Amino acid sequence: MARCAVIQFPGSNCEYETVRSLCFAGFDAEIIRWNVNFDEFDRFDAYVLPGGFSYQDRVRAGAISAKLPILSFLKRAEKQEKPILGICNGCQILAEAGLIPDVSGQGSVDILLGRNKRQGALFGFVCDWVFVKPENVQNSIFMQSFTESDVIPIPINHGEGRFDLSDEVMQSFQNHSVLRYVDAEGLMSDASNPNGSVGNLAGVCNARGTVMAMMPHPERATFLYQVPDWIDSTWADQKRQHMAGVDLEYGPWFPLFQSMEKAC
Repeated sequence: MARCAVIQFPGSNCEYETVRSLCFAGFDAEIIRWNVNFDEFDRFDAYVLPGGFSYQDRVRAGAISAKLPILSFLKRAEKQEKPILGICNGCQILAEAGLIPDVSGQGSVDILLGRNKRQGALFGFVCDWVFVKPENVQNSIFMQSFTESDVIPIPINHGEGRFDLSDEVMQSFQNHSVLRYVDAEGLMSDASNPNGSVGNLAGVCNARGTVMAMMPHPERATFLYQVPDWIDSTWADQKRQHMAGVDLEYGPWFPLFQSMEKAC
């Protein structure tokens, strides 16, 4: 059985539901702390950086955690092509550390995550359900069970979720974008962009597809019961059927964790 570590930073708050999602997908998963030694760290086949507010998001979200020794361990794991997933604050940490998209192969910081913005104005924390559409699914080990016609509901929960990058950088890794914000019909627009992210970006991967960073929370939509019945989605219909007696426990983001486990 593949082993996956969920790295708990000071201020993480999504580590337990992340472990539950991983175990449901077939992993032997456990929480490790940010200050473990390399021998303890290296026991695992895959890693997840969970959501939360590491170091209270001081300086910038993820900025302090990205300087910790465990990030050098993760860079070694990336070279071994071990799967690494960063969710929300984990996404911010991976971006600050230069692990995504790392098109240059030199660990350069190609993107940052800025404060949420809408219609040109900064605004605060957002917690809601949105829709995303996969793309370049063949380029990411995490997205192998999705299709580019899928429109998938997922919750967001962040104040600094805006992918901020230049047009030049955007062009250089256009094949490494794997999720974009859309509406319930799968259409991309300013109205479907909850945080002002450039190009409606919601998730990206590294050049080899073994590292993925996403702002929305898949661990909060792994199980069918987590899906709200008011959203405009077939998943809401399936939840109502389940409540009526249809046996369907997995939710819209179970395939991501399942694909991660199969890649180990």
